This record gives sequence, structure tokens and C-alpha cells, in this order.
Amino acid sequence: MAVHPWAEVAVAATEREPQARLWALGACLGLLGTAVQASTPPERAEVQFKALDYRERQPGANRVDVQAATMSLYTPVGERAALLVSQTVDAISGASPLYHTQRLTPLKDFRRAWSAAGTGYFNNGSLTATASTSDENDYHSKAGGLTGTWNSTDRNTSLTGGVGVSSDVIRPVYGGFEDRKIVRDALVGMTRVLTPRDIVQATLSHTWGSGYFTDPYKLLDERPRTRHISRGLLRWNHHIGGTDQTLRMSYRYSTDSWALKSHTATIEWVSPMGRGWTVTPSMRAYSQTAARFYLPVDPKVAPAPPFPRSDALYYSADQRLSAFGAYTLGIRVDKAFNRDWSADVKFEHYQQRGAWAWAGGGDRGLAPFTALWLQLGLVKRF
Repeated sequence: MAVHPWAEVAVAATEREPQARLWALGACLGLLGTAVQASTPPERAEVQFKALDYRERQPGANRVDVQAATMSLYTPVGERAALLVSQTVDAISGASPLYHTQRLTPLKDFRRAWSAAGTGYFNNGSLTATASTSDENDYHSKAGGLTGTWNSTDRNTSLTGGVGVSSDVIRPVYGGFEDRKIVRDALVGMTRVLTPRDIVQATLSHTWGSGYFTDPYKLLDERPRTRHISRGLLRWNHHIGGTDQTLRMSYRYSTDSWALKSHTATIEWVSPMGRGWTVTPSMRAYSQTAARFYLPVDPKVAPAPPFPRSDALYYSADQRLSAFGAYTLGIRVDKAFNRDWSADVKFEHYQQRGAWAWAGGGDRGLAPFTALWLQLGLVKRF
């Protein structure tokens, strides 16, 4: 799980794939933020602690619970460099659906992850190298990446390019085998100051994956050994004139070789309240189409799983590959006690339904799904 000084602790609890490789590109962009950064290292060091409690629920069943903690250090190194290191540990327990939202099977795991990033600063840019590792009982991942930025002389434009690669080893406890997966990423982006009140950012990325993508813990699951994903991201930050408030909006589109297409729209309202308090309500809307080999719920045989055609090469009854829509409402409260200490708390409520798919065609046979996040953070600067 990638974490940097301005990132949120985030756990994709329903996903079996660790998030280590996302550090290679995501953390580098996080260091840029949504504005063009000066080509100098931070003036002060910063230690940050984050704790997360995450819970999944469906009618009549408590699914996955996650407790996670992250400690990170971001510090200048000399006059032209900076170093970021972090460690994350999380414990996952509960139950995961064997197929669709049926037949919940016990789930328990413990993960430990390390991440590091070193940045060198130049007159008009920077270069960042990253490395990370993540270990679970049945999954080991190593990742690395390189990201460069160039800032225009007037500091109104920043260009970003990056590459990353991860190598994963999968050893399912109940599978009796070992397999591998390699994923490569490439990214280009531009951040532009349009007016004294407006900053925009556009990012394009592509992922090439090969190896083991099947979930051995699910019934009726056989996936292709390749997956290519293309993504486009647009961000716009607008400062409200005459106030200290900022409106942050983003839209992301993703499409892959499995025919899964998704849309994500996010809006946040950053509202300083005085005396060091800042309140940020947010809303996120998401929709995706189904993978071409997804097996929808068949009302004729439900709650039993539908079986694929006898000539089918690939198939999956994993609800994460179905067509659905989802909405997340959240609020974050930050408090700066003084120049050295600050804290934050964030709460989010997520709801997912097959009927909410924007283009229609969602799998209405799936049980409604909800999730709750509670995150606490503490920052010390020195």
C-alpha cells in the first residue's frame, strides 16, 4: 500500500492483489500534489502516523474487516535531495464470497509493506526513484519505479513522465501451487496554472500485465494471463475568490483488455474554518461495465452459481468484475495545533448496487454492498 506525506491510508480490502506496485508511480505523483512544486527539497522533516479501520457489509452478513497502520518519514537530505520511507502493517479478517455474493468463506491475513523514495532536485525539475515490497501469507510483491518532472521557468507548467514495474509471487494456501505475475506501468502528465485561482492536471497511463490473474479462492474463476489497462485522469482545483475555500474536482476513465470500462468522478470542498481547523466534505461516483467473461447471476439456478459454456476458456463469478455503480460520501476534518503538530480524521461511507451502473446492464442478482472507512492521522514536523 503506497503512502506518502500527503496520501490517505487506503486499503482495497476486497482485492487479493497487494498495492505495492502502485507506489512506483502513484507516490511520485503524490509528491507533486496538484500544483507545480518548487525544485527544492522540503525545508523541514515530517513524521506521519495513519490508522485505518475498514468494514464491509452486505444484508445478513459481515464480510471483511481491516485494521491498518502506517508510519512514514519525509525528510530533506542535504540541499538538493529528499528521502521518503514508510512502513504499513494491516490485518484482514472476515469472510469473502466464494462466488458472486454467495457462500462466504473465512478470510484472515496479515500484511507488512515497506516503501522508499529518493528525490534529487535540479534547477527546473526533479528525478525520483522508488522501491517497495509487500508480504502476505500467500503473496509477495516487489516493485520499483522512476519518475521525472520538468518545470517551466515561470513555474506555471510542470511535465511528468514515469515508468514502473512489479514482480509478484503467488502461493495460495489452498491452491497447492506457485505462480508469478509481472506488471509494467508508464505514465505522462502535465500540470498547468491557468489563473491565480485555477490549476489543472491531465495524466495518461498504461499498464501491461502478464501472468497469474485468476483468484484461486473463488469457485468458477479462470482469467486470461494478460491484462492491459489504459487510464486518463483530469483534475481541476478552483480557489473561491474572496474566501479561503477551494473546490477540487477530478474525473478518471479506464478501459482494459477484459472489456471492463470504468468512470470515476470526485468532488471535494476544502473549507478552512479558522483557528487551525479545516473541513473537507467529498463525494465520489463510480460505474463500471462487466468483464467479457463475467458470469452474471442466473435467476433460474440462484443462489447456485451459473456454469460457463463447455467451450469457454475464461470465466468468473467474482462480483468485482460485474457491472455496477457506487457512491461514496465522506468528510475530513484537519486541525493544525501549531507549526509543528497537526491531526486529521476522515470518515467515508460507500454503497454499491448493480442497478446503479450508469450505462445499465448491471447484475441485479448481487446483494447490496456497503463499506465504512474511519481514518485517523497525526503529523509531527521538526
